[in-house]
This record gives sequence, C-alpha cells and structure tokens, in this order.
Amino acid sequence: MTLTRREMLGKGGGLAASLSLFPSTAWASRAVDIGMQGRDEGSHVWFDPIGILIKPGQTVRWTNLNPGNSHTTTAYNPTNFGRSLRMPKTAKSWDSDYLLPSESFSVTFTEQGVYDYYCIPHEHAGMVGRIIVGEPETNGWTELAGANDGLPEEALNAFPTVEDIMAKRIVRRA
Repeated sequence: MTLTRREMLGKGGGLAASLSLFPSTAWASRAVDIGMQGRDEGSHVWFDPIGILIKPGQTVRWTNLNPGNSHTTTAYNPTNFGRSLRMPKTAKSWDSDYLLPSESFSVTFTEQGVYDYYCIPHEHAGMVGRIIVGEPETNGWTELAGANDGLPEEALNAFPTVEDIMAKRIVRRA
C-alpha cells in the first residue's frame, strides 16, 4: 500500500495531536539513580550524587551499593521522627526504612520544590542529599521556622547549594 503525500501529512498531524495529549510526566518518566555508598571499613558514607535537578513526575531510585552498611533515605519532615520541614509543605514525605546491600527504594516527585533528605544512622556523618524538582522559588524555602534546628553541623555543611544544583543539574560529593 502506498500513501499519498496528503495522507502522510494527515497521519503525521494525528500523531502530533495525540502526543500533545500525552501527559508531560511521561517524558520525565526515566528514573534517576542515587547510590548509597561507603568505604568498606565504614569510615565514610555518602549519597552519589548528593544533589540533582529533576522534572515533575520523575522517579528517583536509591540503591544501597555499600556492602558493609544498611542505609535509609528519609525526608526531612515532621512526620519522620518530628524532624524539621525541609521540603514543600504539600509534598508527600517518605522513609525507606533500612535498606540492606543491593536493596532499592523509589519515590516519584510531583510537586515542584527543594527536597532535603538524610540517612538515619549516618546523618551525623553528613550523609544527606538534595533534590530539586522543576524550578522552585528560591526565596523563602530555607527560611522555614526551625528548618535547621536539630541538624548536625556535618549535615548542614554537606548540602550542595540550590544555585549549584540548578547550574550543574547533578552535583557529586567533593
């Protein structure tokens, strides 16, 4: 069967129209991987990358790549052990519970904003991370009352800046 030029254009227009109805989140559906890592003797632990920029609707998958430790990915949110809120107020909180080596945990992010998270047993060692979804407002999100209360100095010093993540899209631990 041979299609005329007009028929080809008509079918192409139909494809373009149907793609415009396809949710934009489908284009952002590729999962982003974050490794939970550490030295064999346990002297140093980290998330890699420590900062990422993603699109709304995208999924982040954390995998424990550290054969000698269990880790968590836990949102800074009052629902998690009464911690300070360091994520959008309307976003859903998460806590992976302890992940053994090679185990994974995923979260799909739909709300734009900045999300800070930590590893429960290793927060004091600076095992924290930051995810930026979309293009959040840069004023005010870190000025939430008590946002830094109770965070170890090592954790506060480890977070990459919003500006650095927005510029580089992926920030690895130095």
